[in-house]
Parts: sequence; C-alpha cells; structure tokens
Amino acid sequence: MSEAGRVPSPAAPPEVAAAAPDERKGKEPERDKLPPIVSAGAGAAAGLDRGSKGQISTFSSFISTVNQKKEAAENRSSPTHLVFPNIKNVRDLPPICLDVRQKQRVSIDALPSEMKAPVLPESVLPNQPKTMKDFQEDIEKVKSSGDWKAVHDFYLATFDSFPELNAAFKKDATASFNTIEDSGINAKFVNAVYDALLNTPQDIQKTVLKGIINSLLQEWKGPRTKDDLRAYFILLQNPQFNNTSTYVIYAHLLRQIATLVEADHHFLVHWFKKLSQKRFKQLVERLLQFISLRLFPAKPEEFPPITKCSWWIPSASKVLALLNTANSLVHPPLIPYTDFYNSTLDHIDLMEEYHTWQSFGNSHRFSFCQYPFVISIAAKKIIIQRDSEQQMISIARQSLVDKVSRRQRPDMNMLFLNMKVRRTHLVSDSLDELTRKRADLKKKLKVTFVGEAGLDMGGLTKEWFLLLIRQIFHPDYGMFTYHKDSHCHWFSSFKCDNYSEFRLVGILMGLAVYNSITLDIRFPPCCYKKLLSPPIIPSDQNIPVGICSVTTDDLCQIMPRDITHFAALLSSYSTAEQTLKERETD
Repeated sequence: MSEAGRVPSPAAPPEVAAAAPDERKGKEPERDKLPPIVSAGAGAAAGLDRGSKGQISTFSSFISTVNQKKEAAENRSSPTHLVFPNIKNVRDLPPICLDVRQKQRVSIDALPSEMKAPVLPESVLPNQPKTMKDFQEDIEKVKSSGDWKAVHDFYLATFDSFPELNAAFKKDATASFNTIEDSGINAKFVNAVYDALLNTPQDIQKTVLKGIINSLLQEWKGPRTKDDLRAYFILLQNPQFNNTSTYVIYAHLLRQIATLVEADHHFLVHWFKKLSQKRFKQLVERLLQFISLRLFPAKPEEFPPITKCSWWIPSASKVLALLNTANSLVHPPLIPYTDFYNSTLDHIDLMEEYHTWQSFGNSHRFSFCQYPFVISIAAKKIIIQRDSEQQMISIARQSLVDKVSRRQRPDMNMLFLNMKVRRTHLVSDSLDELTRKRADLKKKLKVTFVGEAGLDMGGLTKEWFLLLIRQIFHPDYGMFTYHKDSHCHWFSSFKCDNYSEFRLVGILMGLAVYNSITLDIRFPPCCYKKLLSPPIIPSDQNIPVGICSVTTDDLCQIMPRDITHFAALLSSYSTAEQTLKERETD
C-alpha cells in the first residue's frame, strides 16, 4: 500500500482534554487546544491533586461535562461506522478485519520486508540533552536530596509531544530508521523511564498524562510518519494505563492506533515482535484487562456511558490482534496462545456474538467472533455445540417441510443421518454409507449395527466412532504409524493406493466435532496447522486458506530423535562444504 495514499486517522475528540498545568506557562501556545475546566470539572481536578501515591484519580466527571458541549460535533465526525450490538453512533473505526469465514486469509509475511512506497520526510526533532545515564543519575540524586525538579522537567519535556518522545528515545535523532527490522527506539531507556514513573510523586504522573492528552489531541494533516508510529509504540507501553482512572486516555490512544492504515500496522507488528517476553506479555494483559473491565466494570461510574464509548472494545480488540499477529511471527512464540484468552468472555452471551458475526458478515458490526484468538477453548466448544444443534434442527425441519410440500408421507428416518454398518466390514461399510449420504452429513448421526437390536441414544454412535478410529489407526492397518517418542500418530510411509480412506478420517473428525464427540486421535501440532489461516491483520487477499510451511522444528515434534540426527548431519555437511571452499580459495 502506498504511503502517499494513506488516509489520516481522525484526531481524538476533545473529550479527553484536561487543564493545562500552571507550571508550563512557557508552553501555553501548544496547550490552547485543551478546553478550560469548567465548574463541573473542578472537582475532578481537585481529586487529581488529592490522589494518593500509586492511585490516579478519575477524569470521568470532567469528561461528562465536555461531552455535553461536544456531542453535536461528535455526531458530525467520520462517516465510517462500526455497530456494536444494540448501540448506535460508533464512529471513526475502519472495518475490523476480513470475515474469518472467507476463503482468502492474510499473511503478514506476504508483505515486503520493507515498504517500497516513498517515505515521508521526518520532522526535525528537538534537542534532548538527557541520556539514559543522566536520567539514572537524577533518580539517584532524588534518593539523597528529595528534590524531584530535574526528574519532573525531564518527564514534562519528554511527553509533551510526539517529536519530544522521539528526541528522547530515538537511538539517533538524525537517522530515519524506516525499516521493519529496527524501530530505532532505545528500549532500555524506555523501560527505565517507565519503571521509574510509577514511583514518582503524583504531580509528575499527572504531568505525563496531560502531555499524552495534548499529543493525542493534535490535529493531523496528512499521513503518519515513522516518528509518529514510534511515539504510539512508546506510549502503548506506559504502565499508567493499568489504572482504570486512565482508561479514557488509553481508549483514545488505542483508537488512533486501530485506525492507522495497513502499512503502518505492518511496521508496528514487526516492532512488537522485537519486545522482550516480559514487556510483550504486559501489553497483552493490559489490553485484556481493559476489555474485561469495560464489559464488567467494578465501578460503572468510573467510565463514560457505554453509548458514548462503544468504540472502546473494538479498538482494543484490533490492537490486540496486532499483538497476536506479532506473536505468531516468532518461533517459538513470545507467549503461549492461551495467554490471549479472555476468560471474561465466557460470561457473555456467546451465541448472540456468534449470530451477529454470522448475520452481518463483512459489515462493520463488531463481534468477538472476529477475533477467535481471545475466545477460550471452553467458550468455542459451547459455540460449536449449540450451533450444531441449531443446524440439525433447522435441516430436519427443512426436510420435513420439503416432504410435506410434495405431498409425501413423512418418515422419521429422514430426520437423521442413518448409518447401517456390519461389525465385520466396519471401515468399508462406513465409507460406503458416508459416500452415499453426503447430503445428510449435517443431520443428527444415528448408528445401527446390522443384525443387532438396539436404539441409538448416543451410546452406539460413540461405540462406532471408537471401533472405527481404533481400527483405522492400528499400525497393522497401514494408514498411520505411532511414534512412541512423541506419543503421536503420523502418516505411514508405505505406498497407498486408496486415498478415500484418508478422506474418511477427515469426515470422521468433522462428524465428531459436529456431534460433540471426543476422539482419541493424537496428531502433532503441525498437522493442525493446515486447518489454520495466517493472522487476519494486516490483510492480504492473495494467501489461500491452509497454506503453511513445515520446518524441521515441526518434524521434530513427530520424530525428535531422527530429526535431531538429521539436523546434526546437515550442520556437519555445511561445515565441511565451507571448509572445502576455503581450501580451494587458498
């Protein structure tokens, strides 16, 4: 995507504005965008001054006052809409992602290693005299003198604007760093500044938040530069956003990141994957907590009404998707995929979320099902089970209606997928039945063993699955082999003349999931990778579903001993080849 063609994200609405500090009169021209605190907001300001160390008072009362005056202006903002269930007037967010049911999915690796579009010129950065060593010396002096002035001045200047952030934390202020491989940020300096921030007095913490507000309220004219992306990357790591009283500011930061164009997301994703495991996990946990507390607030009065901030959760979910994409690009991943699960979602109406996703497809209506990586296995199981039951009922009803409309006598057997098999010919009979009744695979499964009296109330179905899987996966059958080292099955190396039986295994696995039956099948993770699509953000329409590259690490999960020896052999061969080349050169 051309950088020249980017659409700028809308400036954050003035509802996060706060009063300009008295101590910064020299910077008043930069603060004139902040609305004055009216009487209703005076209490909020006073609350900030009274806040105890480690606790930042809420902005909510001031926010509500500003909202009343700015509501008309908000309604005239960007025409792009996201519809949160039962909520109107959600603004300024682009479509969350491609419908994950589509046959085309996205791969971050499909994009070039560096964006080939012309790079926008970076603005001239102000001088930043402080280095990491100077900052640490100032912190040490505070312990002996108790004078926070030097530290206060540093935070005041650094967080005043995006250029100031870049001047402070950029490795080289004169270099562009327009590459996905290096953000150009001094990560150790950023970590030191944020680690010290939470131990500073309240006036310093409030100064940082006011500087962030001023930066987010800046009116953007034109595409974002890489320095702007670096500023977002730095601000997102601010530990102050763990506090619910800062969620209004945090939400606007997330919205501006969510509305960046795809090329900008591409850079952020690759910068995220360079974070340490500790910092990366903190970002994920902070976003999950933000979503949970917005859904189920401990103190609802701390937040604006849901009708005024329905974009909070979609924005956070999209930024979380960027982190999930970054995590998937690292091998091994920075954190387990289970760390992205949000257990709070187990307590919402999952079927309503699912139906919203099914009904509205690629519309801008938000659903957590657009982000399956945040839904736990238990929640997904509930969704699949209930959806299967509803599909079975719907298909049975349609079959009955079709029969009656043709004036034919209904038969109860037409409501089920009836399987009649012989125990002595279990595999062949099952394959024939499934082939003949492909149109009925989504009906409720009902199994009958020929020559045996019995009514299938679920037990015969489970027995059929058990016997069939046990026979197919037996080593003597020749389709699969069992590896004791990895405790998993893999495809047999013997030549196969009948691939229909492998298709039968796939149908059996699908039927088992559809009928809520657990199978004792132990495939390695790389086998299931074929069922997965690449990450869904940023999007690339050219990557089909099921395409994945298998590495020696994947094969090591199947045959660890053999692959280890093979890797050692390759390494020794490469070393020998290099040695021979050096001798020939000499």
